[in-house]
Order: sequence, then structure tokens, then C-alpha cells
Amino acid sequence: MSGHRNILVTSALPNANGAIHLGHLLEHIQTDIWVRFQKMRGHRCVYVCADDTHGTATMLKAEQEGLAPETLIERIRLEHIRDFAGFLVSHDNYYSTHSEENQRHCETMYRKLRDAGYIFTRAVSQLYDPERRLFLADRFVKGDCPRCGAPDQYGDNCERCGATYDATDLKNPRSLLSGAAPVLETSQHYFFDLPQFTGMLRGWTRSGTLQSEVANKLKEWLEGGLKPWDISRDAPYFGFAIPDSEDKYFYVWMDAPIGYIASFENLCSRDPTLKFEDFWPNGEGEVHHFIGKDIVNFHALFWPSVLEGAGMRKPTRIHTHGFVTVDGTKMSKSRGTFINAATYLEFLNPEHLRYYFAAKLAGNVDDIDVNLDDFVQRVNSDLVGKVVNIASRCAGFVTRLADGELGAAPHDPELWNAFTGAGEGLVAHFERGDFGRAVREIAELADRANRYIAQHAPWDVAKDPARRRDVLDVCTMGLNLFKVLIVYLKPILPRTAERTERFLDVPPLEWADHTKFLGPHRIKTFEPLLTRMEKKHVDQMVEASKVEESDPAAPNVPQIDIADFSKIALKVARIVSAHPVAGADKLLRLELDLGGERRQVFAGIKAAYAPETLVGRLTVVVANLKSRKMKFGESQGMVLAAGPGGEHIFLLSPDTGAEPGMDVR
Repeated sequence: MSGHRNILVTSALPNANGAIHLGHLLEHIQTDIWVRFQKMRGHRCVYVCADDTHGTATMLKAEQEGLAPETLIERIRLEHIRDFAGFLVSHDNYYSTHSEENQRHCETMYRKLRDAGYIFTRAVSQLYDPERRLFLADRFVKGDCPRCGAPDQYGDNCERCGATYDATDLKNPRSLLSGAAPVLETSQHYFFDLPQFTGMLRGWTRSGTLQSEVANKLKEWLEGGLKPWDISRDAPYFGFAIPDSEDKYFYVWMDAPIGYIASFENLCSRDPTLKFEDFWPNGEGEVHHFIGKDIVNFHALFWPSVLEGAGMRKPTRIHTHGFVTVDGTKMSKSRGTFINAATYLEFLNPEHLRYYFAAKLAGNVDDIDVNLDDFVQRVNSDLVGKVVNIASRCAGFVTRLADGELGAAPHDPELWNAFTGAGEGLVAHFERGDFGRAVREIAELADRANRYIAQHAPWDVAKDPARRRDVLDVCTMGLNLFKVLIVYLKPILPRTAERTERFLDVPPLEWADHTKFLGPHRIKTFEPLLTRMEKKHVDQMVEASKVEESDPAAPNVPQIDIADFSKIALKVARIVSAHPVAGADKLLRLELDLGGERRQVFAGIKAAYAPETLVGRLTVVVANLKSRKMKFGESQGMVLAAGPGGEHIFLLSPDTGAEPGMDVR
């Protein structure tokens, strides 16, 4: 594509039920680099996103915290905005799917689909919790695998044998919300007739909109036959009611992608330079979605079909990436490799992660592994040892010998042309998302610049007063090569670029500046632009991220007899105070009254309870558990709770009449 471009860009919507972690950061950093690159090239590029707020899980979490869902999701949204800003992600608008704009667009598009004959209803049998009086999503049901019999498997797939199935196929199912045995209930659901769009999808998925490996995967689904898509959920449900229905709500994946349109419209209402009609419903501006490979079916089958059925344009391109692993394995809370954004920022520079992710991204759907040792080595070697080293080697001589005045022309025109000539190839790499190849070529240029400086050794030449001009020529050349590298790296390292602009005393660098020689020109005194990573800080981050977790599907749980159980002293305790623990995303610090004795206990229940709701409550504590020293302090016992984890944890509470210090038998 050539000329001025008008581009709308989105990242997938983070769920409003949890903190931002490495997986979210990969996608939003990837998107942000691409957006910053487009803006540097002079294109109009707008980046919008939102929190994905609807669903049963949001409703239940708000209930547990004693909050209105609207209050909960706004608090989480502000936390997400804070975390993304900490990693220099430049959303032009970060909105919410629970908005007036999104409800209006959902209802309008639904009516268009209904009136065009793409919506029908039919009876659906689902598991129903008779105690909580709600239908159960797969994540809220566990039972025995219908294939291998493994216990404690979720309602959609078995972690032991890999089987996939419907929740209704589980043996001995139980609700994770109440523990009750669910019953089978039937209700009328609304369906989007996806198979009607098979022909359109066959052509669209091969139109260049998708990476080839994604198109190949979708071909398997298309050839296997598409099924109608259930777009409704039963009350109670936090979401938008389906027009002209009773107690039916849009399934979250119906309204979530429409949230892209709503977020952009909200931005347009505050920015008169933007025109909504440039993109929606059928504008000519480009629309780019950045997503993970786990949600490609929603974005590349359901979403374009909904748009087609509603008479609206489809995305220009969908950029799909793989998962994040750490040290070669899935992120783990118990190993401390499930790292949240806020925890990372306590210990490490966000630009280090931006650079490392860029170095790993190749524009395909391969998983991205964060090898922690390689992370430290790569950042220190490339950024500090190669790039920033150029400026630190040259700036002092220019300041000392010429009061900061750079020379007028390149000392080595051939090398200068090689640096400026690399820009065209780098544009192609950035455009297709092959940031890793761009980073490698930039690092190779940095090596050439360092060899040039070493060859001319200004530190030795400066010893001869008669060769002052030679020193200035070499250092002027070095600093201009450094400026070119920073132009190329600015989408990845925006903060370092800003510091460089202040040091070089130049306006904000644009992509076209890579061909402009800086001189004669006066620079400012050099100050460190980027510091080295310390492995000890990485280790501290990992330690702070550790949370004890159990595998509910682990087989062969060892049994105990009554003698073992009698060793455990259980006592009633009153929660005197509860506070979040700095640096720990899951822990609360509880002060317990055990009948005249005070204890401090750290409990991993932060996702389930707001601290203020716990004060004064009775609970049960293991009173004779050996104290455990943690980085946050000493934990002097353990409170008892039940549930699968996360926000679905329920403290054991004695009945009315119990007193602190009572034995539990």
C-alpha cells in the first residue's frame, strides 16, 4: 500500500475478571509497535480497545465482592489502563463493552440479522444449578471424564486424556458454585445461522486477510461443516438483553467484537478530526485486528459472518499470534512464571520486555518463549552493549572538544548510505509484523557502527591535539548512526527515543528522519539512556509472582486415616483486619483473633473477596500448622476455604453462635 493511509487498529479485549499478565502484554505490545510504526510513517492510525465485561463470571465476582457489576468493571478497567500505560501501550481509547454505544450497535446489528433471516430459535438442554438457580457454563461444572473416567474435569475437556465433550456428558457432575448436583433443564435459545455464510468464508479466508497457517486451520473447520452459533444466554446474566425477548441476553462473544466499533465511536464523539463513516458501516479505511490464535474462530468465522449478514464491511487484516511460554513451559503460578504486569513493573524496565517480545515476533502464530536467562543476556547485549554504547562512546568527545557541536557531513559516506538504505527493508518487516527480523537487522547495523568506532578509536586519536578534527568527524558520524538506529527502534522503545530526542536536541523523530544527517548541530550533555538488566531483579520478580496452586485433576491423592486427621487442630477465628499484600496479586494479609490470641495469616483469596467485606467475619483456621516465612512476612496458620480457585473461593464460616477460640470437631 502506498500514499496516506487511514487505519483503525484493535487488540483483543481483556476480560474484566483478572489482572493484565504476560499474555495480554504480548498482544498489546505487538499492536502498539505496529501502530507507532504506522504513525511514524505519517499515516493516520487509531488504536482502540476495551474491557470485555459481560458474562456469568463477572456477575458472580461482583456478587462475592458485594459490588454492583458496573462498579467492579470500572475498577478493573482503570487497573488495566494503568498497567498498559506502564508498558507504554498507546491506546487512543480504552473503553468498555458495557456501554450505551455497544448496546445500541448490538441491538441494531441483531435486528438486521433477524430481519434478513439469519436468526432462529430452538430448545437447548443445559446443566442447571438448582441451588444458585442459574444455568452453568462449562467452566462452572466439574465431573468425571466420560471417556477415561478421570475425576475433577471441567465441562468441556479432559486434562488427563484430552477428550472434548459437552458438559451434559460428564459423569457425576457437580456445580462449582454451590457443590450441588446439576439437573438438566431445557430453554429456548437464539442462534445465528452461521452455515449460510460458508461460501463467503471460503473466499474471504483465502483473500490475504489471514496468515496462511490460520487460513489452513479454518479450511479444516469449513470442510468439516459449520454449525449454527448459539448467541444467547439465560437470566440471570450480566449483559445486554436481546430485543423482544424475555430473560434472554446476548452471549458475551456476540457483543465483544462489536465493542471495537463502539469504542471507536466513543472516541469519535470526543475527537472531531475523526470520522466514524470512514470505517463503519462500509467505510474505505483499513481495519486491523490483533488477536491470539485461541480466538481465531470468533474473529475469522463468526465476526466476518455477522458483519456480512448485517450489511457491514469486514476487517482488512487479522494479525494472529501464538501463546506466551516462560522457560519453555506454560506460565505457572506455583513456579512464579505467571507474571502480572504490575508485578513486572515493580522490578524491571517495561522497554526491556517490549524489545524482547519484538525480537521474538515473526508475524506468524508460533508461540513466544520468554527464556529468562536469554531475556537478560539479549537486552544487555543488544540494547546496552551495542546501541546505547555508541552514544556513550561518542558524546563525551563532542561535548569536551567542540562544546557539543556536531560536524556537517558523514565521515564515511558508504557506511551512512548502508544505514539509511536499510530503512526500506525494515519498513517491509514492520508492516508484516516480522519484528524479529527487523530487530536482527538493526542489531547488525549497531555492530557495524561499533566496529567503525573501534576501528577509528577516538579515545586514542584524542591524545593528539592536532587530530581534534578527526575525533569530531568520527564521533559526529557515530552519533548520527546512533540516531538512525533510534529512528528504527522508536516504535519498540518510545521512552528511550524520547530521551534520545532530548539528548540530541531534536523534535520528535519521524521515520523519514533516518535519511537526515544531523549537523552542524549542537547536542546536549549525554546522560544514561538505558540501564542494564540485573538477573537478581528477574529472580525477585519470579519469587514475588509465586502462588501456591494445586492441580485439581492430579490422580492418586494419598489417603489419610483418623489418626492423621486428629493431629490437625481446627479453631474458630474472627477476622480482625484484612489488607492487600504489596507485590502479591492473590494474597490478603489477615489478622485473626483466636480467642485472646492474635495471629497473622496470608491467604490466597484476594480474587474472591474485597478486604473490607471480611472484617468481623468468623472463619476456621488450622491452628497448629507450622509457621511459614514468606517474603511478605510470617504466616501463622491457614484459613480453610473451598472452590476451584481464583474468584471462585469460599471461606468456611461457622454458624451463628460460634466464638473465636472454639475447637472445630
